[in-house]
Amino acid sequence: MSQPKHQLETFRAWAGKSSDISYYLNSHHVDFHEWCAGESARPVRVHAVASTGVAKGKFNIDTEDTITLVVQWQNLGGEADGSLGTALYTSSWVAPKADVHSQQRFFYMGHRGEISVDQAHRGYNMAADGDGYRSVNPLFMKYTPTNGFFSGQTGYGYRSFEVFVDAVAQINSGAKTAADFDEELATAASTFRTTAVLEAGRASLDLGGKVVELMYEDASEPCRPTGLRPVA
Repeated sequence: MSQPKHQLETFRAWAGKSSDISYYLNSHHVDFHEWCAGESARPVRVHAVASTGVAKGKFNIDTEDTITLVVQWQNLGGEADGSLGTALYTSSWVAPKADVHSQQRFFYMGHRGEISVDQAHRGYNMAADGDGYRSVNPLFMKYTPTNGFFSGQTGYGYRSFEVFVDAVAQINSGAKTAADFDEELATAASTFRTTAVLEAGRASLDLGGKVVELMYEDASEPCRPTGLRPVA
């Protein structure tokens, strides 16, 4: 996944300080992978590599341009129990301006088939004087009002706030517990592996490219990481 380099100017306040490009963009596809895998697999090793030059040279920001995480996953249970898979997650914020703001692609090849996803191109193309050629996502946000009132509630971000507030109301009323939403929302409990992978990637870079293992010390929760350990 990549975004144009002017994003570095937008994110100057925190880029390379409190976060990096992997936390910002790789998080999306790692989280998607974790959601797809459910309890059937877990990440066990992470090795990170990076490219540099543009952020420092053009924007004077001391951070990586592109980060790739090489993550080994271990299957749990069933006929594939113990077998290993390899995932590569790449994110960058030094891409040139293109027909889309975010280049997003996902390819999966498993034991019995494969899937290719192009999330960047939604089938809507436009060309206009001054704007050039664009591949647009008309469902991303509705910027124009309806009868003078904002009507973008079904666009990016708004529904996630709505369902979060609804969940909080149900928890506060005693109708549900936080654990009831682990299958519906991106709760802390449902994103442990994603967070661990991203942190292991950062640790790998900071340690000069060492492989970092994810530890699972609680047998009752085989998919919840309990720590990270660099491999000597």
